[in-house]
Amino acid sequence: MRALRIAATGMQAQQMRVEVVSNNLANMNTTAYNARRAEFADLHYQQLARPGTVNAADGSLLPTGIQLGLGVRPAAVSMDVSQGAVEATGGELDVAIEGDGYIELVLPDGRSAYTRDGALKRTGEGVMVNSDGFELAAGITIPDETRAISINAQGEVYAYFNDQVAPQQLGRIDLVSFANDKGLEAIGGNLYLETEASGAPNAGEPGVDGRGTMRQGFLEESSVDPVRQITELIEAQRGYELNAKVITAADQMLGATSQIR
Repeated sequence: MRALRIAATGMQAQQMRVEVVSNNLANMNTTAYNARRAEFADLHYQQLARPGTVNAADGSLLPTGIQLGLGVRPAAVSMDVSQGAVEATGGELDVAIEGDGYIELVLPDGRSAYTRDGALKRTGEGVMVNSDGFELAAGITIPDETRAISINAQGEVYAYFNDQVAPQQLGRIDLVSFANDKGLEAIGGNLYLETEASGAPNAGEPGVDGRGTMRQGFLEESSVDPVRQITELIEAQRGYELNAKVITAADQMLGATSQIR
């Protein structure tokens, strides 16, 4: 009975939907987290009678035929690339990206990773890093005698010293854009890697060529909408229950068939 297998694929799809929603809710307070959404497509069809098949001697054709679907399959888990709200933190090294773009980091193996999490830190040597200690691709080092740090909208980092009136520029944090942000590979830690689907990184000055700007003392919040996620969760639960009822009904039909004498 096909209904058993079809309903099983439906239950698996709704289970995956719940898993995506649970991950979104778990990260509702994660800095710069982009909500995900599960997408599905129907499986291939069993053609019992193909549309357009000759149905009679006079050459008449079947207008629709008989095509039985065999269930559902996961098609994608896409990322919502819309920007989250910006929250004031007052942190001297906190920067929010207003608009498109990612900050480039250098992983221990030398690869480049990209993030919108602007909660930057400084090491004991003054090197600017992210929360996991990965250095900025810009390679900015803050001197020990620095009194204050200023980061303008164009990503330029300035240091103020007690014995100087004018600030000293330490470097600039460029932003990286991609043709297809949804094609980036998420590796955890608010980090992404370039893929063939994302296209090549295009680094440059913030505020130029469609890139966003930087705002010191702020961080981007998660783009997760809790109300929408709870609604998705309820829908997935109801869908799972309905597919389970289909399995129960199919089992009862098989039982009735086996009892016929």
